[in-house]
Amino acid sequence: MEIGLHLSNFTYPSGPAGLADDLTRIAATAEEAGFARLSVMDHVWQIGVVGPPELAMLEAYTTLGYLAARTSKMQLLAWVTAATYREPGLLAKIVSTLDVLSQGRAWLGLGAGWNFHEAGGLGLPFPGTAERFERLEETLQICNQMWSDDEGPYEGTHYKLERTLNSPQPLRTPPILIGGGGERKTLRLVARYARACNLFPTPELEHKLDVLRGHCEAEGRDYADVEKTVMMSLDIGEKGENIPAVLDQLRRLAALDVSEVHVSVAQVWETERLELIGREVVAAAAEM
Repeated sequence: MEIGLHLSNFTYPSGPAGLADDLTRIAATAEEAGFARLSVMDHVWQIGVVGPPELAMLEAYTTLGYLAARTSKMQLLAWVTAATYREPGLLAKIVSTLDVLSQGRAWLGLGAGWNFHEAGGLGLPFPGTAERFERLEETLQICNQMWSDDEGPYEGTHYKLERTLNSPQPLRTPPILIGGGGERKTLRLVARYARACNLFPTPELEHKLDVLRGHCEAEGRDYADVEKTVMMSLDIGEKGENIPAVLDQLRRLAALDVSEVHVSVAQVWETERLELIGREVVAAAAEM
């Protein structure tokens, strides 16, 4: 099992003037500690589970480009991109650029989006649920076409591209992770298009994986080919006293074939926490 690091909070004691240095220090420590992936949210306002909307939030792909220059091994992605916030052709180009400049480390994390408050606040597109999922699927199709040898036109219900030219191509085809556990639409799209799914460690997790298995069978996809990831907060305690309970939870997830756990860490600017997680959690998870 691999452990990834999710950065969802950018309100640090040093303030905006210190953010660049803080992110450099966090990323360097995480990479040295053995974290496999590094992600940021694709939001423009802070989300309620973290804090009020007025807290600091950085634009996802600008931040990932900065982090690409500060790291050399960790995989990089937005967890997850709201499909309607960027036109699909431009999104494919952005992720291609991130992959080339990170020397082949970009993923595409993608979802239908949900935060209508920030979208309305900044005038970002946010159609109804059914249309957002239609646009999500067309975005998946366009990205896959742009990352192939086919530079012909694309014509969907919502998007029309006259020529899907993409130069330079990414150094590798960016793996696609689809976020969300919707049983009728989201997990079907995972089975059809994605390398990985993202779920949460709730009592419903095993059921969600069974639903995904059914969609894979319907799509003729090998369920084992879909990487199962889980996102959660990681609370090791002030001095690491919660680590045994954390490891027990990771073992339970590994038994469900979860191969990557993506964690947010409180007070992540205190990089000693990341170092301890590396020694006690990342190393142990690698044996699961």
